[in-house]
Amino acid sequence: MSPQASDKTPNKLSGALARVLPHLQLDAEATPALAGCDNSLEALDRLEQGGLLIEATRLIAHALPAREAVWWACACSRHTAPSGANPAVETTLRDAAEEWVRRPTDEHRRTAMKQAETAGFGSAEAWAAVAAFWSGDSMAPPEAPKVPPQPHFTGLAVAGAVALAAARGPAARRETRLRHFLVAAKDIAAGGVGRIEAETD
Repeated sequence: MSPQASDKTPNKLSGALARVLPHLQLDAEATPALAGCDNSLEALDRLEQGGLLIEATRLIAHALPAREAVWWACACSRHTAPSGANPAVETTLRDAAEEWVRRPTDEHRRTAMKQAETAGFGSAEAWAAVAAFWSGDSMAPPEAPKVPPQPHFTGLAVAGAVALAAARGPAARRETRLRHFLVAAKDIAAGGVGRIEAETD
């Protein structure tokens, strides 16, 4: 999906923290961790070092460009076992979201949303598909006047997808999963593909 990393590739998490800070849902205890920080990449490091892993994933969800963020959500969902009764449905959802990343057309993003609506919104894969849809220029039907999504909607859906992927199955795995997710996100931000090996029991 992403071009190979190079020395000339700017890190996609190096933007201004002020743009994403309102969406991190930091509590009073976590807020001091970012005191004096104005860069999202530095903020990510502080959150990770402070053990604020879910907050770190929210930062990434909002700081990455839309295609990279949706790709990351798909990678995270692929790492953990499907949670539904029919894993094939979740695979179809993820495939639809990934297809939009590869070819970000209006048709592909609307297909992803239709898949999510049909399957329901209870899985990481569904929210990755919703994130693809919200990355377009309108939430209205094609024939209707445009209704642009709010700029942070994609990040909200990606953050939800990542949180659901981390929460599947045994709770004891959550922290390890989140740390794998952060490694993948950093790779994507640097120009890599962010693949995460699927869990094995």
